[in-house]
Amino acid sequence: MKKNYISNSSESVRMFKSTFLESLSKVPYFVPLIVFIPVIGYFFYQSFVINSPMIAIGQILLGLFIWTLIEYVMHRFVFHFYPKSKWGQRIHFIFHGVHHDYPNDAHRLVMPPSASIPLATAFFFLYKLFVPVTMLDGFFGGFILGYLVYDMTHYMLHHAKFTAPFWKKLKQHHMLHHYDDATKGYGVTSDMWDKVFGSELSKREQKKS
Repeated sequence: MKKNYISNSSESVRMFKSTFLESLSKVPYFVPLIVFIPVIGYFFYQSFVINSPMIAIGQILLGLFIWTLIEYVMHRFVFHFYPKSKWGQRIHFIFHGVHHDYPNDAHRLVMPPSASIPLATAFFFLYKLFVPVTMLDGFFGGFILGYLVYDMTHYMLHHAKFTAPFWKKLKQHHMLHHYDDATKGYGVTSDMWDKVFGSELSKREQKKS
């Protein structure tokens, strides 16, 4: 496969002169679990208080489904948007470019709270404008659960060894995105939206790996 990365080291380049800012850019994989499991639990509880169990579960599943689309859209059109300006390129590198240059940096595989908390807050208030109040808790809880599954899956795809066919296929899909063609295979937890929007990796690329 083409070498379109700098290093597969478990560490990567320093991004900030400030020690404080540099510390905010790195996070162990378990930190999102600590931050967001209580949040998910709160919204799930609120949903089951307001709604019947079946309705609450339906709202949670809808939130999970919408996350899969947001995951794809953000990865393809935000994280892989390459600006022309120098400051734009700097921002791109901080948010996603560093991950492609150093794909196995163990502390830059999950989103740091300095980014994930503001993004989660922004999505909550966005959904609050459009989602009915009785539906918001379950929907948003499911959405955040989807994000958490994405973060943990992303970490495992880079650092875990799989024997189950499902996980082996998912890992192959993501590794091809990193090491063969970064313009395809944007889905991390699923290749569903790649198939829908025509960014699926070709069968030849998959066999080649």
